[in-house]
Amino acid sequence: MSNQLGSLLQEQLEKHNLSLDNWRELVQRLLDYGVLCRDDSQVEAELYDRFVRIHELVNDYLSLMGVRFQHDSHFRFVRILPPGARLPGMDDESDEPFNAGLRSRLNQHEVALVLVLRAEYDKALREGSIDEQGCATLSLEAIAMAMKSLLRRSLPENLGERRQAFKRLRQLRLINFFAESDIDSSESWIKIRPLIINLVNNEWLEQIRNHLAENLLLVDEETDGQEQDESAEPKARKSAPHLNRSLFAAEE
Repeated sequence: MSNQLGSLLQEQLEKHNLSLDNWRELVQRLLDYGVLCRDDSQVEAELYDRFVRIHELVNDYLSLMGVRFQHDSHFRFVRILPPGARLPGMDDESDEPFNAGLRSRLNQHEVALVLVLRAEYDKALREGSIDEQGCATLSLEAIAMAMKSLLRRSLPENLGERRQAFKRLRQLRLINFFAESDIDSSESWIKIRPLIINLVNNEWLEQIRNHLAENLLLVDEETDGQEQDESAEPKARKSAPHLNRSLFAAEE
């Protein structure tokens, strides 16, 4: 690199015995994957350790683009946050729209799955059934039942769509499982990773619970009213609670 910025960067890297190639490998991986988890592989372990050594330099560089990162030293992961992204305790001062490639978009199946898994992780936390890595283990059958009870919907019946939803969440390091074929059987088990807490906070969960409780009550009232008077107008269903925009926005 011949420009002044490149020279300054190289000078700083030399203080940590790193080359520009080392720098490029780290930054490109962060921007491409959006997340690094030290426990996932030897490659990510090396990149994570490299990030820890020069995290201030990475922060200075990314901040020029309005990009931030979230670093959890306990569970040893770092996640890229695009401009406008909101996570608990890390609200962006700017509310400008940002629709470039750094912002991942989830479809409705994936959003529903994230919400259910977050609720189940919260339950596991309360019950103390979290392993040393902060993961909660849940069967696919239990996930399907939770989907029914919480959101009144089923897992995707199409096997391809179901595999894609779970694969997407694994790519985002929210869950872990061995093979895609594991998703075909209700007896299979997956691990919900602690990173899911950073995408769905407790306030969001409480809004969802209240919304579901209110609407389930309205359904019961409507049914009783129709039995008593078929001509009576049913009560209007309350709209869904406003959910703060997070790193992931659902596709229409």
